[in-house]
Amino acid sequence: MSTDNATLSAQVKKLNITEETASDTAPSDLVAVVDDLLNQLSSKFSNLSGELIGKMDEMSRRLDNLEATIQAGNEQGRVENET
Repeated sequence: MSTDNATLSAQVKKLNITEETASDTAPSDLVAVVDDLLNQLSSKFSNLSGELIGKMDEMSRRLDNLEATIQAGNEQGRVENET
């Protein structure tokens, strides 16, 4: 995450947007930086979404296994009680 902040800081410093120099900054530079930042955010969001879905799938599998184990234990207990 610190490299992301460094990248953002570098881009902001590159633009050096202040009231005094705002007229010196080309609009195309600002658009390029904003587009780049939006692309970075989109990529990070996609990666995070994929990770979350993967973890939710893993949790679902683990819960299914736990449920199957509990049911198997209950069935075994019933059989032992009947004999």
